[in-house]
Amino acid sequence: MVKNPRRLLSFRFHSISFLTTTTQLQPYFIVMTNATRAPLRLGSVAPDFKAETTKGPIQFHDFISNSWVILFSHPADFTPVCTTELGAVARLQDKFDERNVKVIGLSANDLKSHDKWIEDINEVNHVKLNFPIIADDSREISTLYDMLDYQDLTNLDAKGVPFTVRSVFIIDPKKTIRLTLSYPASTGRNFDEILRVVDSLQIGDKNRITTPANWKNGDDVIVHPSVTNDEAATLFPGFRTVKPYLRFATQPGTQKA
Repeated sequence: MVKNPRRLLSFRFHSISFLTTTTQLQPYFIVMTNATRAPLRLGSVAPDFKAETTKGPIQFHDFISNSWVILFSHPADFTPVCTTELGAVARLQDKFDERNVKVIGLSANDLKSHDKWIEDINEVNHVKLNFPIIADDSREISTLYDMLDYQDLTNLDAKGVPFTVRSVFIIDPKKTIRLTLSYPASTGRNFDEILRVVDSLQIGDKNRITTPANWKNGDDVIVHPSVTNDEAATLFPGFRTVKPYLRFATQPGTQKA
């Protein structure tokens, strides 16, 4: 039996159970409860929102415009794993730019904290971070995108409110969610893998192909099952058939002249 008046209780938040204390519940946190909202899935339209960022205020759909976007969350500023992750993304900035991808981070702290933290990120990783970071100290956007941590009871702020897990959303220019990932707070993400998925999605959108296990940009691709052999002979000259349902081809755009 819990004798402390700050007894533990569970409550339904976004159809997810969180554990906190009666004295830690904040009105702004509870007001976001919305058990009727459909979950975000691949193919869902990315919810629009207004936000303050380190690069100024944004309306998210306007920010996306005609670009691909990677929205990725971090539990908190001035934390070790997050500091290495943002440095890793900053080092990949040119590669994202080449692919018409905008990256935007989110952390459950305010802008003043973000600005100070960026100084550390740049110093530790020897980079110059240029992409925006959303200030989501209210957890409004984290809730909208179902990013909050409900398994790690150490991943809380001083008030007992959950921080986010390490969520990733790849969103295309039509504002459609094409990939979702959720890493635990304790595990840093592999951003080379996220870049690989962007390559696969973009090449697949332009050509009637899919990509095999462990594929990397430039490797052979798989002819989409909807493509007939007659079509494949025109679209993918020299394609090879392993099984009737498995046909490999040179990645479009990489053929030697």
